[in-house]
Amino acid sequence: MHNDPALRLIIVTGLSGSGKSIAIRQLEDSGYYCVDNLPAEFLSSVVEHLREHDRNHIAVAIDARSQTTSAALEKQVGLLCERGWDVRALFLTASTPALIQRYSETRRRHPLSVPNISGVIGVTLAEAIDKERDLLAASARGAHVIDTSGLLPNTLRDWVRQFADAPRSLMTVAFESFAFKRGIPVAADLVYDVRNLPNPYYDPALRPFTGQDAPVAEFLDKSEQAQAMLKDIEQFIRRWLPSYEAQNRHYLTIAIGCTGGQHRSVYVAEQLAKRFHQTTNVVLRHRQMAQQKNISQTR
Repeated sequence: MHNDPALRLIIVTGLSGSGKSIAIRQLEDSGYYCVDNLPAEFLSSVVEHLREHDRNHIAVAIDARSQTTSAALEKQVGLLCERGWDVRALFLTASTPALIQRYSETRRRHPLSVPNISGVIGVTLAEAIDKERDLLAASARGAHVIDTSGLLPNTLRDWVRQFADAPRSLMTVAFESFAFKRGIPVAADLVYDVRNLPNPYYDPALRPFTGQDAPVAEFLDKSEQAQAMLKDIEQFIRRWLPSYEAQNRHYLTIAIGCTGGQHRSVYVAEQLAKRFHQTTNVVLRHRQMAQQKNISQTR
């Protein structure tokens, strides 16, 4: 039966500690509805239930904790394929030394190292890994296998994204003006100080306006310092933005600060937002102006 590309199910399985959580989070970021540790016997019913609620891209993590047999999983996959689902299986594995090192770093217990009634652990970590490897051996057949030994998390995320045919999402860049006298925003990734630029505040005719108003904008448009500063900040961001995107970051907050957060920082943030809005997702915020507005509304 012809599979409908609009109905996509990705089954993520593999050894505990091999990166399934990273894979599931990446798929979720790529727009998939994700279900973790689902017993295979419920796979088709859960997927069809989600389909009724307009969930057409679904990712399900199935591992040894569910004690699922490969035959049960194959039966469920067969049912979904008959109903038109494009089913893909991703199997993550890693070497035993790599898994032991990861468990040593996280100090978590392997799911198959379960204490018995007397509280004594029946198997060592290495034995639990070998047991799980045997249990899941059949699941690796026919699946796309990724060995995560020595693999950086960002590389794994990128490979999972490619496996899912998901486009690389545009980073959201937030330009935020603020007042240094009120403190630097905690969420700022990059901070630029524009207090060295000519200050419209000292012109009585410009003081009542903000960086969003034409008189202040015209004043700073004519400033060689302001234009040079804008050019330098823009070039820096354009040069280094791809490296931030390569780290699979979804947000980058660029804070622009002046003394009062009303004139120079607002103007620079406005100008930068205009220059970047066609190449990435842009959010523009003026921290001090928003606070002033809230104060006025509460009076």
